Amino acid sequence: MAKVIIFGVSDLAELAHYYLCHDSDHEVAGFTVTQDYLQAENFCGLPVTPFEKIEERFAPDEYVMFIPMTGVNQNKTREHFYHAAKNKGYRLISYISSKATVLTGRIGDNCFILEDNTIQPFVTIGNNVVIWSGNHIGHHSIIKDHVFFTSHVVLSGHCTVEPYCFFGVNATIRDGLTIAEGSFVAMATTLAKNTEKNGKYLPRERGVNNNVGGG
Repeated sequence: MAKVIIFGVSDLAELAHYYLCHDSDHEVAGFTVTQDYLQAENFCGLPVTPFEKIEERFAPDEYVMFIPMTGVNQNKTREHFYHAAKNKGYRLISYISSKATVLTGRIGDNCFILEDNTIQPFVTIGNNVVIWSGNHIGHHSIIKDHVFFTSHVVLSGHCTVEPYCFFGVNATIRDGLTIAEGSFVAMATTLAKNTEKNGKYLPRERGVNNNVGGG
């Protein structure tokens, strides 16, 4: 069990508070945001402290942090605060739902893995990865740091997902593919070939032929 400070006062922070309180042994002690986003002294009945001064109130040797931010800016905003918290000396926890089927122990820190996910054996998941509800992550796949899966994404076996990727709802990725760094895979997109760095991939009906790796 750890005493946790959650970064943010958004819906995701509220959800993180709910999951940690109802489905973990951790104790949520408070929230933090940067000074320019601080609008109230309390959130979910707990204190909100400016991130710039967080270690003065919640010492890193007594508290841990969790940063459940969205995939905005291809996950780089979440990455920024991930490193900022570590630079302040905080250890970051991961939350893995008890209602997910997780058959691997290779999961990094600051991961947010929600209910009804199936994560098959021999999968490796890096740091700062969000896997929302109801996804399938196929065996022997590698998901690197700072990635965001929404819901009902099928990542088939033996895939490699490079950092900063984003997958929309109902995206489907064929087995054995490499999804290049910064790929944006839109809702309902099917990928049958490797992607290109920072490419944007849309469903066929919106004018992109993903079978030839169009970006």
